[in-house]
Amino acid sequence: MYDIQLNESGSRHLCVTDAHMATLRKYNLLDGLVGSTGFVTEEEVNKLRRRVEALTLSQGDEAKDLLKLSADVVFADKLKAFGLKHLLEAFRQYCATTPVESEEA
Repeated sequence: MYDIQLNESGSRHLCVTDAHMATLRKYNLLDGLVGSTGFVTEEEVNKLRRRVEALTLSQGDEAKDLLKLSADVVFADKLKAFGLKHLLEAFRQYCATTPVESEEA
């Protein structure tokens, strides 16, 4: 489980599970999300939300993992650019420590 800090003061956090991370990886939701400048803005948050919404609509009932990710993480009330930046860092850590094969098992 990953504890994502959502604001600078540290008063808001979001718990992201390995299952959420696996869903992010499965659908490549974070690939190419941030531009070449490396800055995370509200536009990237909105872009992620649009990606997830489009995938959920196209997948239908088969995308229960996307629905769970949407409800728990992507459309969380307090997820802003600061939180997305920390989610990206946690996702990099997850990818570095979790081989793809272990998700499929």
